[in-house]
Amino acid sequence: MLARRIPTILPKMSLQESLEVTKICSIAGLIKERGHLITERPFRSPHHTISTAGLVGGGTVPKPGEVSLAHRGVLFLDELPELSKTVLEVLRQPLEDREVTLGRARAVLTFPAELMLVASMNPCPCGYFGYEEDRSCTCTPHQVSRYRSKISGPLLDRIDIHIEVPKVDFKTLSGAETGESSTAIRDRVNRARERQARRFQGKEHSTNSTMSTADIREHCVLDKESRQLMKQAFDTLGLSARAHDRILKVARTIADLDGAEQISAAHIAEAIRYRALDRKIWE
Repeated sequence: MLARRIPTILPKMSLQESLEVTKICSIAGLIKERGHLITERPFRSPHHTISTAGLVGGGTVPKPGEVSLAHRGVLFLDELPELSKTVLEVLRQPLEDREVTLGRARAVLTFPAELMLVASMNPCPCGYFGYEEDRSCTCTPHQVSRYRSKISGPLLDRIDIHIEVPKVDFKTLSGAETGESSTAIRDRVNRARERQARRFQGKEHSTNSTMSTADIREHCVLDKESRQLMKQAFDTLGLSARAHDRILKVARTIADLDGAEQISAAHIAEAIRYRALDRKIWE
């Protein structure tokens, strides 16, 4: 439910983005009406039995896979540990390079893969690990560990945010109270994107997620309190260099959504809380 609503709060596609998405769908044979231009961000949700070729592309005449069909949109992978280990590991290169290169005897083709990956998984095979009431987990510690270990550290490193979604009680589900509308959230996201576009004016990229190491050093300057928080998280959680940079990118985005010029300790603390599956917690 959450994943399917993400496209509704993302900025509307520009003409250039619409052309990119339309070209990919045309190559894949998904456009029946000639001259049709896709204006809505893609949302792709393949089944967990998908093959490597289905995910990243392939064939004698290579065609784009799900990661490219989700270009400029959302790729949702439900039941992430149920995907085969091989399929999961091929995700690492597209997430890092934002493109997929397929080599064949006759040609080498590159498809774009600028996407937002959203994945979900249960806390254990039975799904009730951590529940304090109603139902209790029937899995052994070995089963829980084996289930979670299907997601490798290098893959987790490439995912900016991992959070636990708690159980929602009946009272909350049936209540009349409504939350913030998608329109209001999209307006806030648009303002943050405009701030990022001004920040990276003249560069090839325009979002925080695509910042280089040099960009991070320039635009993610921390004060003394924030640096202390980062050091504590790095030592306590056993973070990798990649996870360290991703925390800074997320903190920069939180600050943009907050309308702040500088990253504060509160922004760093919130970004750190979004790393719930890093190694030492994961174990």
